[in-house]
Amino acid sequence: MIGYHEAVARLREGASLLAVQRVSLRAAVGRVLAADVVSGSALPPFDNAAMDGIALASGGQVQPAGSEWETAARIGAGDVSPSHDAARAWEIMTGAPLPSRADTVMPVEHIEHIAPTLEVAARVRLLADARPGANIRRLGEDVRAGQTVLESGRLIEAAQLMLLAGLGIDDVAVARRPRVALLVTGREIVAPGEPLPPGGIHDATSPYLAAALIAAGAEPVRRVRVGDDVEAFQAALDAALAEGVDLVLSTGAVSKGYYDFVPHALDARGAQRLFHGVALRPGKPVLGARLPEGPLFVGLPGNPLSTAVGFRFLVEPVLRAWLGMPEEAEFRLPLATSCGKRAGLHAAYHATLRCDADGRLSAHVAEAQASFRLLPFSRSSAWITLPAEEAHAPAGTRVLVHGHGHLHPPSWTLF
Repeated sequence: MIGYHEAVARLREGASLLAVQRVSLRAAVGRVLAADVVSGSALPPFDNAAMDGIALASGGQVQPAGSEWETAARIGAGDVSPSHDAARAWEIMTGAPLPSRADTVMPVEHIEHIAPTLEVAARVRLLADARPGANIRRLGEDVRAGQTVLESGRLIEAAQLMLLAGLGIDDVAVARRPRVALLVTGREIVAPGEPLPPGGIHDATSPYLAAALIAAGAEPVRRVRVGDDVEAFQAALDAALAEGVDLVLSTGAVSKGYYDFVPHALDARGAQRLFHGVALRPGKPVLGARLPEGPLFVGLPGNPLSTAVGFRFLVEPVLRAWLGMPEEAEFRLPLATSCGKRAGLHAAYHATLRCDADGRLSAHVAEAQASFRLLPFSRSSAWITLPAEEAHAPAGTRVLVHGHGHLHPPSWTLF
């Protein structure tokens, strides 16, 4: 058995960005940028009105309430700014281009329209002082041309999509998703929706892993139940390799029981064992190997929470490296109550983060941490980890806090 950090290091050795793909903007959400995005244009692309009202050429002077102005034209969004050299006031709409001489916009609620006559053009009266520069969106005020707006390794979500679209960018360079196959062992495992035979257990782990892989930026390419059949396992492994996977995950059959055949099946293929057994709680029997064909293999234990911990803290660091991302930043919060564990094991606990009335966040470790219990985990919002050298963490200890997945920060709730 090796230490947790050593296991991560062995899995990540040589792991780096797999490949770069160019995708359309509509396909970019949930992908990780593989190159910095540099804006080729400014945002806004021209000076424009921030609200409906009257654009004034004030000459840089405050114009007092009560002053009257004759409007030369009406400018709407999408119009070309008029060239009235002698004009000093224009009716203008939100987003419309500002005349070159205009230097302030007075909103409609601060002006009074004076009815035009045959002899007098449309006029307005200011109901408040007009200050130069007010209510104008300046060229490049948000983004300058040539500015780096998103860095390589950044996850693209809806907010980043809005920025890219606003800059007129219609495709981006992203990291190729790691391709992953799932092999489910155990003759007792039954798919959700199927009736349970005597001694049967519904498969909770592979649906979880399939969803967790997508959330982690990977691409599940196949999911196969192989039972306890070594030949079925080897055939499924061959099929996965034929599809060009980067990683094979299995669940169950990695401990030391009679039906735990995975270690010997891998030995028969000539796989290089990286480790078998990690000082990790839960999930100690986990197995890591390098297949002769090149892809990684990680055999996760069969208990659901052991699977979840092994995936989050051993597999996701590798996926992160393949996506070209730096290691996760550390985030610490105080424990609400004391937490103990066996010394020598790196321990992971599911928890909730809560914010009190004074805005203080704290981590609340769920009491029920057994690896077979699904309900408490479903109500959690984060993971916390305690290092191997600590056996007890009293209330108030600042502990490492992690999101359920590496691409998404932990969430919190109010008391």
